[in-house]
Amino acid sequence: MARRPLPRILSSGTLSPARGRDLARTAADSATDVLHPLLVIGRGLRILASAGRRRWAQTPKDKRGPALFLGAACVLVLALVPYGPLLALITLMAAAAWRGRGRTPVKTGPSDAETERLASLYEALVPYFSTPDDPNPLFAHGGEWDKAFSGHTFDDAGRITRLRIRYPAYFTDGEAASRARIEALLHAKSGRGREYRFDWDEEGNRLDLAVLAALPTGIAAQPFVTSPGETVLGFTDADGVQRTLPVLEDDEPRDVPPVLWRTGPRSTEPHLLAVGRPGSGTSTLLRSIALQALHHGGDVLIVEGGGSGEFSCLSGRSGVLAVECGPAGALAVLEWAARETERRLFATHRAREAGRPAPEDTRQPLWILLDRPSVLAHLAAAEGCPDPLGQLQVPLRHGRAAHITVVVAEQFDHLELLNDAVWQHTRARVVLGPAAIQQITDVLGLPPHTTPTAQVPPGRGYARLGSGPVHRLQVPATPDPYDDDAPPAHRQAVLELLPGRPLPAPGGPGRVTLSKPLRIVQPPVRAQDPAMDAEEAEEVPAEAPPSRGPWPAGP
Repeated sequence: MARRPLPRILSSGTLSPARGRDLARTAADSATDVLHPLLVIGRGLRILASAGRRRWAQTPKDKRGPALFLGAACVLVLALVPYGPLLALITLMAAAAWRGRGRTPVKTGPSDAETERLASLYEALVPYFSTPDDPNPLFAHGGEWDKAFSGHTFDDAGRITRLRIRYPAYFTDGEAASRARIEALLHAKSGRGREYRFDWDEEGNRLDLAVLAALPTGIAAQPFVTSPGETVLGFTDADGVQRTLPVLEDDEPRDVPPVLWRTGPRSTEPHLLAVGRPGSGTSTLLRSIALQALHHGGDVLIVEGGGSGEFSCLSGRSGVLAVECGPAGALAVLEWAARETERRLFATHRAREAGRPAPEDTRQPLWILLDRPSVLAHLAAAEGCPDPLGQLQVPLRHGRAAHITVVVAEQFDHLELLNDAVWQHTRARVVLGPAAIQQITDVLGLPPHTTPTAQVPPGRGYARLGSGPVHRLQVPATPDPYDDDAPPAHRQAVLELLPGRPLPAPGGPGRVTLSKPLRIVQPPVRAQDPAMDAEEAEEVPAEAPPSRGPWPAGP
């Protein structure tokens, strides 16, 4: 009979380290499986105890006595009830098991794909944030990216949505060219087609990158909750302004942050210039401004240079003095606007000299809206007529004191045709549609704080009021109600805001009479006499220019 060999552990007296680790791991797993219910209940009891201590700490001192009395009463009732202690113990164990159950582990760091993306971005920034003379470089090839990056978040596709970058102090962050190179690189490496915002903290040597959500495009024209003198240019980001407006977006109420433009005698930005490309939404912005001005009881004078008839819906409406499309008619109405400005200034001056408030007709807001006036200037030059834009100097210079507001909308290709008065007095600026950063900077005076995208919806752009910051802007959808390609809901919203048409005058069929006659008050010969009363000014009707288009001048 052969002898069976002894086990290796008995023959050699030793156990291999690998074999020992396997046995220990197997024993630990078996013990965990056996003791798993107890571990769950113990974790749940610890959570319940922590919650009880927090609740007791939050209880006011004057209410702790009644709480203790109520707890003692409940314990006494449970002790007297048959099977009460057993039911209480079962309930406590069930609650502890429920609170201590296994949960989905919380993600505490980036995944492998996200780590690879951050490492790639770190390597791309090395040539810009490092120098050979740096003894301890923060950015170096093969370095640790987690020392320079923090606060990183990703979307479902694994692309960066938020990131904080710490850069060396010697980086020239005060130069626009250096900052632009970094922003262009981050835009390309983090994913194109999205709009990024870059916040440079020059004092702390930090750069915050954030992906901005798209601005709402479903807000149609509607009566906005604003006071007279406030005009809603559009809507922007919530952190850009400190006010919200209640609006309806697709028949759902919302509170959105607006870009408000304040006009009037105390406004520092009394006139506005809107620039864009064809189809960018400048005409939509002018229609929105006109509807808001009419809603607050103002008078509107429209000069349309494109001749496309996008403002024909306003022709003949109450409060709309004229809608002119030709160079001769535009020259006539702008001459009237200049004389009306002078008349208001003279009447206000005479009233103040007499110690009385300004006349009511001088405080009536008058809005002069010009869409592509450079086309009319070109046609006027071809016909040998004066430039209609030359008549804008008086309303632009003195319009704030006379309650007159001028809004000019022009395209990028014809900006050089605008005279110096327009550029000097239109301190409120809007840029709509796709445009290069340099083009936006030339119009607004400052570069945008975000990266413009190549594809944007109509009415999307940037706005800057005077010397304020640059805001992202989305103009309310205000299409031509006679445009069949526009959404029916938006067209109906514009039709509901249009004022009614006045009753026809007895001048005959087919003749549209202005809601207010174009009349000019000429100062008399002895206007220099300060003792003359303002009521002695002779009111002389203006010479009626030839009727062109949908309006005749005066009765």
